[in-house]
Amino acid sequence: MKRRRSGVTINEIAKMAGVSRATVSRYLNDGYVSEEKKERIAGVIAETGYIPSSQAQMLRTKKTGLIGVIIPKISSDSIGRMVDGIGEELAKEGYQLLLASTNNNEREEVRYLQTFRNNYVDGVILIGTIFRKEHRKALEELEVPVVILGQQYEGYACVYQDDCHSARDVAELLTKSCRHIAYIGVTPRDKAVGAARKKGFQTALSSKGLEPVAEKQIAFRMEEGYQTMRQIVETIPYIDGVFCATDMIAAGALQYLREAGLERKVCVTGMGDSQIATILQPSLSTVHFHYKSSGREAARLLIEMLQKSEDVRKEIKMGYQIIERDSTRDI
Repeated sequence: MKRRRSGVTINEIAKMAGVSRATVSRYLNDGYVSEEKKERIAGVIAETGYIPSSQAQMLRTKKTGLIGVIIPKISSDSIGRMVDGIGEELAKEGYQLLLASTNNNEREEVRYLQTFRNNYVDGVILIGTIFRKEHRKALEELEVPVVILGQQYEGYACVYQDDCHSARDVAELLTKSCRHIAYIGVTPRDKAVGAARKKGFQTALSSKGLEPVAEKQIAFRMEEGYQTMRQIVETIPYIDGVFCATDMIAAGALQYLREAGLERKVCVTGMGDSQIATILQPSLSTVHFHYKSSGREAARLLIEMLQKSEDVRKEIKMGYQIIERDSTRDI
């Protein structure tokens, strides 16, 4: 067997295979080549270990094989599951994932959209939280397909959760046995986690003739859940239930209740069914969203847009499952 050669060129491949340079180029770019010539070219490539230049291929095909994925936070359990799903689907089609984390900074999201506009990617998946007019402008300037994941955004292909109905259903676990229920959520500027989940919570309470005894708006942090729960208990000692817009906020609330000896007196719900939900004491009642499947759907939708070269504006609303655990069971 001949030894593999380094630095071999496409011209040398053509000469060794007894074909023209154009024939080798068609072969490398999936154009028509007779079976006999395909076998000869493939044999020479296998023998030499020839790897075509990615830059040259990009110039010829105008494709990079890269998909830009913008995420709000790399340490988030839900985001991690979405990215896993995206990566698996992209890999099936030969795409590579180019990840950009913004640390929940809206301006960074816009900056990355502008970066991807100026640098070669074939498409973009944006896992957004809060959309401003700058987002709309940056999205309109993109010349590649884009899919929004985690939010419903008018005029764009998107994959999102049923935040309102799922929040209503998990809040109903509280209304079974609680009458003095508080809400700990996030900014309503986040249309999904903030506004939609709060609406679902309010719907569940109003259907039972109840009103929240407190409504708090905080950041996506466990320590803020802890401090806010402490403040609520100090001002409303008769509280018997609390709805938290995320599992991380609920984890902080449960930590305070446990330290105060109230974990069996105040029911708590979260949303997201993160890994922490099962190890909390008591274990957390929550909503299971199919985050990994959401990532897969977003990637499939983007691939469909790339393959059809069409402006597909499909919207996909995902399902959910209510998970009842010890934090809402009768004491």
